Amino acid sequence: MIGIAGPDLPHEVLLAAGKHGGPLSFAPDCETPRASRWLESKFAPWAAPLLENWLEGAYDDLDAVLFSRADDSSQRLYYYICELRRLGEAKGPEPLIFDIARIPRVISRDRTVSEVRVLAARLGVGDTALEAAIADANARRAQGTALPGGPRCLLLGSAPPDLRLHDAVQGAGYVPLGDTLPQQWLDLGEVVNEGTGDPAAAIGTVLHAREGGPRSFADPAAVLRQRIAASTPAAVVLWRIEEDEAQCWHLPAERRALEESGLPHLVLTRRDWLGRDGAIEEITAFLQGLG
Repeated sequence: MIGIAGPDLPHEVLLAAGKHGGPLSFAPDCETPRASRWLESKFAPWAAPLLENWLEGAYDDLDAVLFSRADDSSQRLYYYICELRRLGEAKGPEPLIFDIARIPRVISRDRTVSEVRVLAARLGVGDTALEAAIADANARRAQGTALPGGPRCLLLGSAPPDLRLHDAVQGAGYVPLGDTLPQQWLDLGEVVNEGTGDPAAAIGTVLHAREGGPRSFADPAAVLRQRIAASTPAAVVLWRIEEDEAQCWHLPAERRALEESGLPHLVLTRRDWLGRDGAIEEITAFLQGLG
């Protein structure tokens, strides 16, 4: 089985191989004495507990773990684990990386398609199995398109480690919309064309064109407007953690988009990933104040 640690991965290839092990699990609040010996503070906060689990052998039942170059911390952690294994400081499953290219040009799309082919060949997945996996994934995508009833609160920004922010929204009487980190890693993304005769190209083309994330070239304010239009929320919470530095430059444009939407919104920046800084109470007070 192959675990995953990062966004924008070719899930259809893992499904076709029958080796999709899901996102690596870890306790976000755990102590990380061994991992902290190796990781700098600028890693995303999920990296240290994940590496701590790795060093403790928590993932030894997996054959491999697939990291993503779409995320800086995922990419760097891949190289750190490779080096720790080389030095004999770590064991565990084989680290792999999916070298997705996000620049909006043909050569980047072709690179991403090539990487889909490389992974499929490594796992012994042919076109017939890949086509079947695309159909299965598209069926799963269709099941997730219905919006829940009731007043909805859209959670945007950094992906929280678990449902702690969602629980605060729900406790205030709203339906939370927005992915946690494991859900973000599991996100199947947009529909992939079926019956093209080249399923690897179909998968790679959609992955290359995906919007959102730190390495996307899409306009973040436009993506925010699309998210609002698709979910018709009653309120929006934009929550970004201290370590999410790459996204801070987008905040002025995102603020303007929120103001133009006319929706009640709460912007929380430079926050603690574990919600220990009062963010949960602020979200609760904001939503309850809307009546």
